[in-house]
Amino acid sequence: MKATPFDLKKIMTILTIHVFVIFLGVVWWINGQMTPKPSMSIDEIKRQVDLQKDVISIDRVSSGTQNKVLNIISRYNPEMPDSLKVSIAQEIFAMSQKYPNLNVDFICATITHESAKTWEPTVTSRAGAKGLMQIMPATGAFLAVEEGLAWTSSDEILFDPIINIRLGCRYLSHLVNMYEHDGGLAAYNGGPHRAELWLESNRNNKILYAETRSYVPAVLKLYDEFREQDFM
Repeated sequence: MKATPFDLKKIMTILTIHVFVIFLGVVWWINGQMTPKPSMSIDEIKRQVDLQKDVISIDRVSSGTQNKVLNIISRYNPEMPDSLKVSIAQEIFAMSQKYPNLNVDFICATITHESAKTWEPTVTSRAGAKGLMQIMPATGAFLAVEEGLAWTSSDEILFDPIINIRLGCRYLSHLVNMYEHDGGLAAYNGGPHRAELWLESNRNNKILYAETRSYVPAVLKLYDEFREQDFM
């Protein structure tokens, strides 16, 4: 199922309002900073103007990137409430900024495959992994401590899509930092020890579990697809 043009238009409107409110606040602050002062030099005025241009440029990148995520979500889960789609898109963009080794396409590809292409926040695997990034409760409890979150229950924490993405990206970024993108995915699915053996063997697929052997190329295929398409 694909989201209708009307659905996407509503989503884009919501996101545009969010971005516009933030933009107005930033512009108001910058304009306040740029109020002429007797001691302000030409170089200082130029610096303030350049800063305003940078803010506008960053705002455009943020808006365009989040629109892309919204379209990906709508492709796989058109029934998700618009407000939740916006919140998830904003969180994914925030994680891509927090973790430079993860970009939105890679995060979205991981979520798409982990959720069995449903983007359903309460999806649960047969092994007990929960949520969009399919985090096991024990792993989630450990990551929550690192993130400074109080652990209540696996359902409450891991079925919250914003927290799930935050924890999942924290873990995925750590693994990618250690093993690069393909090795990080192998570690995310099959565990760090197995990924290390795989990399040491010059990526001999016999080292990996059968599930991981198909998992890594499947996520990377989605990653390439999302990078090549803008979904606009």
